[in-house]
Amino acid sequence: MRGAAYQAFYRLPHGVRRRIVRVIVPKYLVGAVCIVRDAEAADPGRLLLLRQPPGRRWGLPAGLLKKAEAPAVGAARELHEESGVRIDPDDLTPAVPNAIVHPKGWVDTVFMGTVPASSTDLVVDGGEVLEAAWFPLDELPDLTPNTAIVLGVYGIGPRAARQTP
Repeated sequence: MRGAAYQAFYRLPHGVRRRIVRVIVPKYLVGAVCIVRDAEAADPGRLLLLRQPPGRRWGLPAGLLKKAEAPAVGAARELHEESGVRIDPDDLTPAVPNAIVHPKGWVDTVFMGTVPASSTDLVVDGGEVLEAAWFPLDELPDLTPNTAIVLGVYGIGPRAARQTP
């Protein structure tokens, strides 16, 4: 029965098959996240965080990928747009694991990078991002729930002990 269904499916025109798949298969938004550390900080290090509206908690530079945009390129773009920090996409290291699937239907591709904080100007627009700052890893501020989850996967922050990759 299953074999006959597949044969019938593959006889359909490509456009029809594609529409059927789009209706049946779960859909995910795909984003890119940067975990950026201060290259000059002594252990345990410092992390770049952003405060975005409504402005109560802090998060990581992140955003949705554009259509057909490579994840590292999107991560570097979002980092620059939100904080003013420029990192060449080739200088971003894919985190392990590189993708985190969130229960609410999106996937974050995660990249690690470092910059020297003393010579890196943080520039925010005051609209999408209210503030950008460096925080010691052992003194992180209140984090957004998603940021706490993402950092926890990599052994950082309040959820580090409870999270497994």
